[in-house]
Amino acid sequence: MSTPLLTTHGLAVEIGGKQVCDGLNFNIHAGQRWALLGINGVGKTTLLHSLAGLRKPAAGEVLLNGRPIKTQPRRQVAQQLGLLLQEEGDAFPGTVLETALSGRHPHLGRWQWESAADITLAEQALVQVGLAGLEPRQISTLSGGERRRLSLATLLCQQPQLFLLDEPTNHLDPHQQVTLLKLLAAQTHKGTRGLLMILHDVNLASRFCDQALLLFGDGETLHGSAESVLTAENLERLYGHPVITLAGPDGPVYLPR
Repeated sequence: MSTPLLTTHGLAVEIGGKQVCDGLNFNIHAGQRWALLGINGVGKTTLLHSLAGLRKPAAGEVLLNGRPIKTQPRRQVAQQLGLLLQEEGDAFPGTVLETALSGRHPHLGRWQWESAADITLAEQALVQVGLAGLEPRQISTLSGGERRRLSLATLLCQQPQLFLLDEPTNHLDPHQQVTLLKLLAAQTHKGTRGLLMILHDVNLASRFCDQALLLFGDGETLHGSAESVLTAENLERLYGHPVITLAGPDGPVYLPR
C-alpha cells in the first residue's frame, strides 16, 4: 500500500489536564473516509488541530505524506491538507467569489495573482455546493448554512489531498447535510484523497464513512473499519446511553433508546 496521507505514532494529546488520546497509532490512506466521534468536551477538536499540526502533542508525532508535519512549512502543509474549522470568523469583508478563491492561496507565489484557471476552479466549487449566482454577495449577508457551504467550497478550491473537517454539517438542513456529505465522499472515490471529519450524527457517520475513530475519554480510543467499530455496544459505551439498531436502506440505523 502507498504511503499514508497521515500517520500518527504514539500520539498523546492533552488539554486542561485532560487526556484526549494516549499512544494513538493510526493511518489515513487515500480513498478512506474517517469519522471522529465522541461526547461533547472529550477533545475531538483538540485532536483534529493536533493532526493538522496547529497544536503540539504531549508525546508522539504526526506524519503528513511520510514526513513529520512539524518540520514542513505551513504553506507546504496547506498544499496537502485542508482544514475546516468548527466556526468561521470573518476578519475582513469580502465577496463569495473572493472567499472561495482564497483556497488557491497556498498554490500561488507571494506576489502572484489568481489566474483565469483559479477563478474557474472557484466558480466550479460554488456550483458544487449550490452557491452559484451568489459570487458578488458580501459574506456578511450570508446565512449560517450558506457560510458553511462557502467554507466547503473554499476547501474544494484548495484541492488538498487530505480533508480534516470539524463538524462539516453545522448549520445545514437535512437535505444539505446529505448533499454535502455525498460531495465530500465523492472526493475520495478515485483513491487520491482522504478525509477525516468530526460528526455528531452517528447515522451520517455510518452512511458516509468507511473508518471510525472513537474517543472515550481518559485517553482511551478505538479505531478501525466503521462496520466493526460502529456497533450498538460501542456506541452505548461512547455516549453513555442505550442504543437500538434498526436496518436501514443504506445500512444500520442507530437510535437512542
